[in-house]
Amino acid sequence: MTIRLSKCSIDNNELDAIKSVLSAEFFGTGPKTREFENNLKSFFNNSDYDLVCTNTGTSALQLALQACNFKKGSEILVPTLTYLASYQAITAAGHKPISCDVNEFHGLLSINDAQKRISRKTKAVMLVHYNGHVGNLDQYYNFAKENNIRVIEDAAHAFGSTYKNKLIGTTGDIACFSFDGIKNITCGEGGMVISKDKKLINNIKDLRLLGVIGDSKKRAMKKRSWDFDVKEQGWRYHMSDIMASIGIEQLKKFDKKFKKRRIDLNRYYRKKLKSCKHVKLFETDIDNVVPHIFPIRIEKNKLQILKEKLKNKNIETGIHYKPNHLLSYFKTRYSLPNAEKIYEELITLPFHVDLRKKEIDIICQTIKKIN
Repeated sequence: MTIRLSKCSIDNNELDAIKSVLSAEFFGTGPKTREFENNLKSFFNNSDYDLVCTNTGTSALQLALQACNFKKGSEILVPTLTYLASYQAITAAGHKPISCDVNEFHGLLSINDAQKRISRKTKAVMLVHYNGHVGNLDQYYNFAKENNIRVIEDAAHAFGSTYKNKLIGTTGDIACFSFDGIKNITCGEGGMVISKDKKLINNIKDLRLLGVIGDSKKRAMKKRSWDFDVKEQGWRYHMSDIMASIGIEQLKKFDKKFKKRRIDLNRYYRKKLKSCKHVKLFETDIDNVVPHIFPIRIEKNKLQILKEKLKNKNIETGIHYKPNHLLSYFKTRYSLPNAEKIYEELITLPFHVDLRKKEIDIICQTIKKIN
């Protein structure tokens, strides 16, 4: 049997919810999307913040950037160790990603390197909460304040993580989440923007529906705008009621099952690998992080051997991530040594809520046997 790298976790509750939407014969964005958004507002429980759901985490990032109304061609600082989506969202919004190095020990943005990349064109920093960890968030926000730039948190990995007893998404400027098939909760696909800038959120509500002003309110009542106005470029980036119906059921399970299970499995992995001399574990705030993945670093000369041994045992692995500044489209003229070193040693081990501890035992035993 294969030990899968990642997977969603659903049951009859999600299946019944989907069937209910199909039976209602209304598949687009409507009352279920509104219900999911309201449930999320209750989850985040901060009246100073508003939120809006989109069809992907990538579109959430793109629309957040567009709604900031930066001049086209503005520069956005972003750590190179992130999924390609962070970069593509920046370019899709008409801006330029400026690759920054990461801290060698936790993989988050290096402020020292970001400071080198600041220019008069810099309008925002995109923080990437790698594996749900946010680091010293106050320090990042002080950096942004000192440089008079906005903060967009790519929190795709961080749903449910907290900082100083506050949920990520309710601690700063703008945060974007992903609800794709393997995230901490899933809608199949989906995303969300949350911010205390309610004007920005209201703008995104229009932008996700082709820029049609006020259409979100009508769609929630299964109505449409026929006589309308549009003032800027919009997109078909709305969440569907099918997706929202899945998210509603997933959210019910988060605190009771998903959060506890992910934290427990993370602790178990770390306990088993703590004494392994070949392995470097990423620093994290284990009590406040709800992890999405389990990446580790292993000595470069042993990495390929380990991959083969795990493959032979039908254990899937991945890489999170190839640094974006090494990709042809985003290639830089400068090196980012910490990210490059991490990449040479990087492997992601299986991690999802249905993973069993005896499967982790098999994985860790295999790692420890590498000479």
